[in-house]
Amino acid sequence: MPSLKVVIADDEPLARERLRMLLADEPEVEVVAEAGDGQQVLDACAAHHPHAVLLDIAMPGIDGLETARRLAASDPPVAVVFCTAYDAHALSAFEAAAIDYLVKPVRPERLSAAIERVRTFLAGRPAAGNGRRSNLCARLRGSLRVIPLDEVRYLQAEEKYVVVHHLRGEDLIEESLRSLEDEFGDHFVRIHRNCLVARQELVELRRGADGHVQAVLRSGGPPLEVSRRCVPQLRQTLRHL
Repeated sequence: MPSLKVVIADDEPLARERLRMLLADEPEVEVVAEAGDGQQVLDACAAHHPHAVLLDIAMPGIDGLETARRLAASDPPVAVVFCTAYDAHALSAFEAAAIDYLVKPVRPERLSAAIERVRTFLAGRPAAGNGRRSNLCARLRGSLRVIPLDEVRYLQAEEKYVVVHHLRGEDLIEESLRSLEDEFGDHFVRIHRNCLVARQELVELRRGADGHVQAVLRSGGPPLEVSRRCVPQLRQTLRHL
């Protein structure tokens, strides 16, 4: 397991010390720098090229959210885990593409889970120059759950959310089905106006007792309804799988 290089960023020295102590118990994790504000974070990342930053949100100067947005635009992007005393920032953290969101005081088991999510993110990170994500992120009781794209079976629109059906269950994300189709059109295929299915999940099309065409998925579960306008494209897709 390769060593994970981490920067700790918090304007409170005691908070940095606590995180440093917790990280000392994590295998193959190296704290390469500490920072007290956003500019110091950016400077530390430029100097040390860390894999991840444990980042407070409320810091002087450039705050954590803006720092995270700048890090997301770096090449390769740095994984950000927010550590904050306020859980009201979860949505903003999601929009800033954070890997996880921890509320202080950070519990050791939550930090361990966040480190594991960082490793998952790094394992599936797109190559330099390819800005497409390899994970989706869902909010879950004040934290963010990382869902590797390869684990997603299908995406189904439901009111203002999209339900991600994946190998470990279901989660809601606040993205539109259209934007997901635009970004991941080579990974998913539309079978209905409210549903995208991972191409690797498609096994066959069959006609149900009611006469409607249904898509059978490789990982099981009930077949999904296919709209008539999508049938020709799906038949062509299956011929090339």
